[in-house]
Amino acid sequence: MKAWKGLLAAVGTLAVVGGLAWWFRFDLIILIAKSRQPKIEANQPVTWVQGPAAPPEGQRPPNVVFILADDLGYNDITLNGGGVAGGAVPTPAIDSIAHQGVTFANGYSGNATCAPSRAAIMTGRYATRFGFEFTPTPVAFSRVVGGHAGDPLHPSHFNKDEVKNTPKDDSTEAVPSTEITIAEALKTRGYHTIHLGKWHLGGVKGSRPEDQGFDESLGFMAGASLFAPVGDKSVEESRQDWDPIDKFLWGALPFAVQYNGGKMFHPSTYMTDYLTDEAVKAIDANRNRPFFLYLAYNAVHTPLQAPKADYDALSRIKDHRMRVYAAMVRNLDRNIGRVLQALKDKGLDDNTLVIFTSDNGGANYIGLPDINRPYRGWKATFFEGGIHVPFLLRWPGQLPAGAVYRSPVGHVDIFATAAGAAGATPPKDRVMDGVDLVPFVKGQAGGDPHKAMYWRSGRYKTVLAGGWKLQVAQEPNRTWLFDLSTDPTERQDLSKARPDKLRELQATLAQLDGQMVKPAWPSLISGAFYIDHPGGQKPKPGDEYVYWDN
Repeated sequence: MKAWKGLLAAVGTLAVVGGLAWWFRFDLIILIAKSRQPKIEANQPVTWVQGPAAPPEGQRPPNVVFILADDLGYNDITLNGGGVAGGAVPTPAIDSIAHQGVTFANGYSGNATCAPSRAAIMTGRYATRFGFEFTPTPVAFSRVVGGHAGDPLHPSHFNKDEVKNTPKDDSTEAVPSTEITIAEALKTRGYHTIHLGKWHLGGVKGSRPEDQGFDESLGFMAGASLFAPVGDKSVEESRQDWDPIDKFLWGALPFAVQYNGGKMFHPSTYMTDYLTDEAVKAIDANRNRPFFLYLAYNAVHTPLQAPKADYDALSRIKDHRMRVYAAMVRNLDRNIGRVLQALKDKGLDDNTLVIFTSDNGGANYIGLPDINRPYRGWKATFFEGGIHVPFLLRWPGQLPAGAVYRSPVGHVDIFATAAGAAGATPPKDRVMDGVDLVPFVKGQAGGDPHKAMYWRSGRYKTVLAGGWKLQVAQEPNRTWLFDLSTDPTERQDLSKARPDKLRELQATLAQLDGQMVKPAWPSLISGAFYIDHPGGQKPKPGDEYVYWDN
């Protein structure tokens, strides 16, 4: 991350030289970024630290396996009768977690974009409590992307006046070391802690996984990665030419991982397959001691790359982009099945808490209309499509199989739930926003887990309380109020019809908002996201939209 930020800052002035076309400026940054990447070594085998040769006598704490998908849409799994391309891609492995455990029908992400959501997951706190409000974005990249007009009705903005407020040292654009992570909490109970895949919470010393409680980390620090080398004949690709970020990812991303901060090297195979191969090895290495495995896949985030075998298996899907995306979902589900099977093969199945969710809703910029159905909105909006995510919990013998829990819960609850299972105590010297969900599911705790849930990204704020949801935006100057108990897909704005409820939720929002701190770094890009149609479609006057600050 540090190398990329330094590189992009160095070419920032080139990006604004008068007379250069926008695409040429972007191509120039991509070319220089590619040329400045650290040397990537050939694949290196990873030797996971081996646990005891025999299991301990007596009862041991449960293992915790937390599987996080990236940008998975609510309708991408077939659990609720939906699925990609009208159900053309069954997801039996993901669905099995629900069938053998609990479905949280109203599970919410920590944020509507990747990094702040992950910060909330790792700490059990709203990321706005410690300043992690926006995804870290280099100035020069933000300048070029923000300068891309895109939508003529509502163009994106580069917030140039905030450049002076951007930290010179990118180590501050991370989860602070003073925050306590799930891994650190579980280590107090003797757990061996492993991170695999995407991190996105800081890439310099002090903020990396191995500095934040993980004994072992294999993955990538940035927000995205290639799944395979560009042009690999074993992979099918789909590019979204209208999206500047997609163009950057294809041109600049490496296909690389690193182990515990060592040299970067190429995975041996398609990234999702590779991370699963290593997860299976790590499970075997730790079969005789309690472990926490954080498996953070980058599927199904762009760039869209799918193994040809999965693509070929979906010949009934005629649209190429849809077929590539569907093949990625198919591959992800199969690999999650391999992880679950590894637990079973090692005799760990009955003593493992498995948690599955997505970091946020499906993204509009892949250009597919139904990935968040039935909900409106996308990643980078606080409409249900951006934050209402699949959320599943399985713990045999402790939680009922096939149960459905309907009270709203969130990513902030993952910390306390994992800590509760392990017998760890959440920090007492700070506000913790999450709760242990197990007593609520088992009926041992009364009422709802949360009186209110809260989200903020710059000038856009949302609160959910008592079945009512308030969204407040400054661009456009707009307020939406929805009664989710009767209108779960947010079709009828009641902000004018129910002034009493509007005032009540405004007060709740103000009370929660007043507890948060200022962002640790500024928003550099503001972009318009249309609520009811995906990227690549021409907007019409009157289409509802909201600006997202990042």
